[in-house]
Amino acid sequence: MTIAFSPAELYNIAIAVERRGAAFYDTLARSSQNDLVRQSFLALAAMEHQHIQAFQKMLASAPKTFGEGYGDEEYAAYFKALVDSAIFNDDLATSELVTKVDSDKEAVEIGMGAEKDSILFYEQLQDIAGGDASESIGKIISEEKEHLRKLAEIKTKLQ
Repeated sequence: MTIAFSPAELYNIAIAVERRGAAFYDTLARSSQNDLVRQSFLALAAMEHQHIQAFQKMLASAPKTFGEGYGDEEYAAYFKALVDSAIFNDDLATSELVTKVDSDKEAVEIGMGAEKDSILFYEQLQDIAGGDASESIGKIISEEKEHLRKLAEIKTKLQ
């Protein structure tokens, strides 16, 4: 059985991941008493909103299918595993995460995990996107790596 994703489906998954990430950071920014953490989460949420817009542009011009080889079972199963294991894989899981966060340090660690998940997913998406979309996804990957670096820096300051 082949589990294939269309370009539009993958862009919609990316949009959903970014929306959940933005909501996560927005919510935690409002609940943090630490100014550094609050400001950092607000900045990360704003960048996630920019990523939503970028993926929406890619979605608007997405081809119907990917090139040869990207619809095979192994590749599709890998994409499905990435999506299913992502920290921000659905709205309920994301809202549960927010309510269970006990400290700024824990929130930062969850954010780091989410950024790593996003980087892995977007690197695979970039491999198959091609053209201008590949370049745009590359920029988003660079920004996600910067988010990860920033969160690691905040985690160090909180210890």
